[in-house]
Amino acid sequence: MKEWIKDIVIAVIVAVIIMQFIKPTIVKETSMQPTLYENNYIFLSKQAYRFSEPEKGDIIVFHTDLKTQAGKEKLLIKRVIGLPGDVINIKDGKLFINDELQEEDYTLEPYTSGFVEDLEVPEGCLFVMGDNRQNSADSRDPSVGFVKIDEIIGKAVFRLYPFSEIGSLH
Repeated sequence: MKEWIKDIVIAVIVAVIIMQFIKPTIVKETSMQPTLYENNYIFLSKQAYRFSEPEKGDIIVFHTDLKTQAGKEKLLIKRVIGLPGDVINIKDGKLFINDELQEEDYTLEPYTSGFVEDLEVPEGCLFVMGDNRQNSADSRDPSVGFVKIDEIIGKAVFRLYPFSEIGSLH
């Protein structure tokens, strides 16, 4: 009996330690297609930005002021597009960062909707967008706007489900 209790206590301690570093999450929306689909089961690195800064292309989950239909805080998952100091322009369906046209092979469609002109990303913030640009509430939308770096819950690093697509996310 003592061995059994000891094994359970060790398992609980290991689980608590692991949960300090990773967070399992289920994708609930379609805004990150074709990279992530609804009901994909992913792991977030909660410590990813403890010793480093977010980079363009990172997929992050963050807090918002938006609410779910049940009235709870809505978390969003998006791709980092602009870093502090970057100047964002969206015109004629094309994304420019610091006046350079962005080649984005990860988007669902090659067209980026919306119009953004000379929008500079403030210090401590990020400009984020979903890969499904026609169906994404992101930094182009005033209800989301810039994402404060300290509002990030974690960086998406690994997909566990569906099993046919298991592997790291980059």
